[in-house]
Amino acid sequence: MGLFHFEVIKECKKTRARLGKIHTPRGIINTPAFMPVGTQATVKTLTPDEVTALGADVILCNTYHLYLRPGTEIIEAAGGLHRFMNWKGPILTDSGGFQVFSLASLRKVSDQGVEFRSHLDGSLHFITPEKAIEIQEVLGSDIAMVFDECVPFPCSYGDALTAVERTTRWAKRCLRVHSRTDQVVFGIVQGSVYPELRARSALDLVNLDFAGYAIGGLSVGEPKPMMYGILDCTVPFLPERKPRYLMGVGTADCILEAVARGIDLFDCVLPTRIARNGTALTRWGKLVVRNAEYAADFSPIDPECSCYTCRNFTRAYLRHLFKAGEILGHRLLTIHNLHFTLNLMEKIRQAILEDRFLEFKSEFLNGFRITK
Repeated sequence: MGLFHFEVIKECKKTRARLGKIHTPRGIINTPAFMPVGTQATVKTLTPDEVTALGADVILCNTYHLYLRPGTEIIEAAGGLHRFMNWKGPILTDSGGFQVFSLASLRKVSDQGVEFRSHLDGSLHFITPEKAIEIQEVLGSDIAMVFDECVPFPCSYGDALTAVERTTRWAKRCLRVHSRTDQVVFGIVQGSVYPELRARSALDLVNLDFAGYAIGGLSVGEPKPMMYGILDCTVPFLPERKPRYLMGVGTADCILEAVARGIDLFDCVLPTRIARNGTALTRWGKLVVRNAEYAADFSPIDPECSCYTCRNFTRAYLRHLFKAGEILGHRLLTIHNLHFTLNLMEKIRQAILEDRFLEFKSEFLNGFRITK
């Protein structure tokens, strides 16, 4: 076995859920796993040690943002991304494709790559698949992503087809130039909400033999049942013995539904972003501590939660922090939200191990307020 390999430990007999381990040069990722997002080489408001203590095996950082600021020269001089941010575990870097394509008014796409203007200072840049890999090799992440074309929802069949074909061509170019032996590359399946395009994209990429496969272009505005349907028709085309990663998905209901369909890795800014807006994740759904109804509520966010925040602080105090503009409020809710999400992943893994995943999923969702 090489430096990187995926080990399936147990498979659910009633669903596609599976328990596994991704072995990397910097440690094991226990799957199904959630990757906290450290877009700019930091999981906002927390130290790396705090993120580790919350149970994260791996984090995600973003190529686009780090390329623009502080720049690859600085990170290379620091000895790579791990040393720069003092994160000792595995890192997955998104290629920046999603960020570039979200800048619709600032970019031009061609088969060669994408010309775009920086959202920071308006400077002009050109990213090719080769450049995206070059940047990620300098960053030194453990898992690098191909440069892909992500289309919005809704989009026409023709636009989705063009993106699938371009994504495949770019994937080949990414593999051609990749050279780091301590870093692997994942392909990204595109195809919008068209099952036949998803199947085509998956088969094209599987033929290129990536170390793992991501499903991109979902959770971009389509209804959740539609996303689940696309997973149902995409996952069967992906290899059983390689990790599957659903990009940008992080709500509890979507994680459970995707795990049931065979997904191993997740990432999302949701837990940290809504924490900064005064919103907590709970087993019932979202709880907005900024609301006036919690001004004199001296109970924790969740009486059954064992995180540092719930063990030490009340809803009333948290509301006070947000109303007063105190940064501690952001930190405490970030701790809680990441604990909630990472603890959910631990419970999922335990349920798969004990042959009760479907029962756990049903019980959890029965009391959970699902939003669109």
